[in-house]
This record gives sequence, structure tokens and C-alpha cells, in this order.
Amino acid sequence: MKNNIKIDKVKIGDENILAYIQTEAWKEAFSKIISNEDMEKYTDINKAKEMYTMILNEKIGNGFILSIDGNPHCIAYFDKSRDDEFKDYAEIICIHSLASNWGNGYGSIMMKHILKEIKESGFNKVMLWVFEENNRARKFYEKHGFILSDKTKEFCDSIEVMYFREL
Repeated sequence: MKNNIKIDKVKIGDENILAYIQTEAWKEAFSKIISNEDMEKYTDINKAKEMYTMILNEKIGNGFILSIDGNPHCIAYFDKSRDDEFKDYAEIICIHSLASNWGNGYGSIMMKHILKEIKESGFNKVMLWVFEENNRARKFYEKHGFILSDKTKEFCDSIEVMYFREL
């Protein structure tokens, strides 16, 4: 990788970039995992923009955008865990990349960055949820030291599994 890579904290005005990357990544990553009805619901660009506008305005979570040669490619968000059972954990809420650069190491650069940010935020443990059928993402998380737990939940008529790791 000889490209110019930059990671910035999200700010008001980034909602279009965040919504675009999230909805495009969902279309590629989850098309065989969730129903067409759920896919339409969760990849509605206008609803995604509204969600990110609210998140940015209310300063919810910690978001980042990775750009390659000035072009936004990958987004990631973390916050304190949304599960009461894991309240001393940080939670990686999303890490999404545009499919055009999958497999080129940019997701790993983002993961290393947000794990460092999580540690600097005072957390020693981090968890995340991933679709059980999303083998590509599961291999990615395992490569980064995440361990599969026995926790599961249903989302979009599919099963999500929980991974965790210590920092």
C-alpha cells in the first residue's frame, strides 16, 4: 500500500459520507444474509443520513473515517457497550468499508486505530456483534484477536454472535 491514508474523527457535515459507506457496505456484505425487505429498510440512504445527522448532532459514540488519497473508504464507530451485561466493555458498533478495496488491508488499519482509541478512552475490554453467517467479517475479527463468545441474539431474522477481546 503506497497510498496516502488518513483517519479523521467524524464531525457534523460527514453524515452523507457515513450514510453512503454504510449502505453500500451493507448491500455487498449482507445481501445473502438478510431478507430483501430488511435490506431495503437498512440501506435507505435518506434514513441513514437522518440517523447519522442525529448521531453527530447529539455527539453519540466515537466515529472515524479512513480516506485513501482523499477518498473516503472506511467508517468505524465505537461507544460503551449497549448491553447491560457488558457495561465495562467498549462496543465496536460498526466497521464498514467499500467493497472496491476489500482485502487490501485498510480495514486492518482502521481496526488498529479504533482499538488504540478504545484503550485511550479507558476501556480494557471490547466486544462486537456480527452476523453468524458473515464468515469474511468473522475471520477478520479473529485475525485481530477477537474471541467468539457463547452469546447470540437475533437481528433481521438472522443470528448475530458476540466476539470480545481484552486490550
